[in-house]
Amino acid sequence: MPALMIAGTSSHVGKSVIVAALCRILSKMGYNVAPFKAQNMSLNSFVTKDGKEIAIAQAFQAKACGIEPNELMNPILLKPKGNKMSQLVVLGEAVKDVSAFEYYKEVGWLRKIVEEAYRRLEEEFDMIIIEGAGGIAEINLYDRDIANIGIARIANPSIFIVGDIDRGGVFASLYGTYRLLPEDIANLVKGFIINKFRGNMALLKSGIEKLEDITGVRILGVIPFVDITFTPEDSLSLEDWNCGEARIGIVRFPRISNWTDFEYLKPAGIKFVWKKDDLSEFDIVILPGTKDTIADLKELKSAGMDEKIKKIAGKIPIIGICGGYQMLGKKLIDRGVEHGNVRAKGLGLLDAVTVFDEFKKRTVQVVKTVTGDAVIIDKIKGQKVWGYEIHKGKTFASKPVFEDDGCASDDGMAWGTYLHGLFSNENILKAVADYLGIKLAKTKDWIDKFAEIVEKHVNIELMIDTAEL
Repeated sequence: MPALMIAGTSSHVGKSVIVAALCRILSKMGYNVAPFKAQNMSLNSFVTKDGKEIAIAQAFQAKACGIEPNELMNPILLKPKGNKMSQLVVLGEAVKDVSAFEYYKEVGWLRKIVEEAYRRLEEEFDMIIIEGAGGIAEINLYDRDIANIGIARIANPSIFIVGDIDRGGVFASLYGTYRLLPEDIANLVKGFIINKFRGNMALLKSGIEKLEDITGVRILGVIPFVDITFTPEDSLSLEDWNCGEARIGIVRFPRISNWTDFEYLKPAGIKFVWKKDDLSEFDIVILPGTKDTIADLKELKSAGMDEKIKKIAGKIPIIGICGGYQMLGKKLIDRGVEHGNVRAKGLGLLDAVTVFDEFKKRTVQVVKTVTGDAVIIDKIKGQKVWGYEIHKGKTFASKPVFEDDGCASDDGMAWGTYLHGLFSNENILKAVADYLGIKLAKTKDWIDKFAEIVEKHVNIELMIDTAEL
């Protein structure tokens, strides 16, 4: 069955969004298409309708295809925890924590998991759009690189290598990447794509001709730099979110996760804050999710951020999401799950206690009714909201805000919830906008806008032809 693979010269060249665009383009052309990424390392994750956890990038790509995401589209997810450790999620289920060295010892059985997942998708769809990971030419990893070399040998796809010209050196990076590939993989490369171009196309002509001449590989498109809000894959992109006139401050934990929760708040002006920032300058302060609540709570206290948060309590709304919600409580008790037998004092703004007593996580999509008396959401009490939970630990709390979920302070100025995706609800966004006295609505789907640009600047028909030969 035909497959296209979008590989990169490095991370952050635009692989995820180009895959999403191709998913949208091909689905509109009538193909029954699905995304696939063998292994993703990301702290932005999503829960499927079946309660399986995958990287949020593959969830967006599935959305671009017009299909429901499932765990086969991202069979291996690594969630960094710090201290060179990552949580290993296999087919949507957390298995264990591993170091890089330990992970590579698991490659044998994980490769079989990847192949089985791919073959199952292959039976159901007309075409698979594969996303590589990082740079495809990691010569030190060829024997264990499941996400690039491994999946290429399983799927035998047409490979297209993407380079980021905005970083400079795009011709050298494309040439070097291609020349370093094993011969069997290089034979699968059917084209190059240059991404994020800002200049005059005429200036590229001689470089394109030279690269095509010395490699024998065509450049199938030059995608212009576009100012579209994409869902970010890594925390390096968070600096791009900061706004000079920010109304909402979001605490940037060292192990911050699922910051995509706040994508629709960007038009209000947000800033990721830490040590030196004055929280009193914001209208709303949010404590987001974290991959390790107790470790980041310790970091929060070491940075003096706990006192800054307590200082604004009762004056400015403080919202905790998932790990941030756990921190706002009185106590966190670890019974050997993350840090041995540990008791940590929370910020004490909510009447809540969280207990970590098993490795297994709760991963589920939910629809809840707003039931609590809490600032901002009190205006939509009785309305429904959608979200998804991804967390270890059970929280025992009074004054819930979404039926049996969350907790609010007595004055309603601080509240927390386990619901990721909360700010993607139109009624929640309107409640935030009303509180801030601004207009705030979900922005137009970036996938459609970017797909139009890719279709205009990339030879899609030739890409398809190479896959169907």
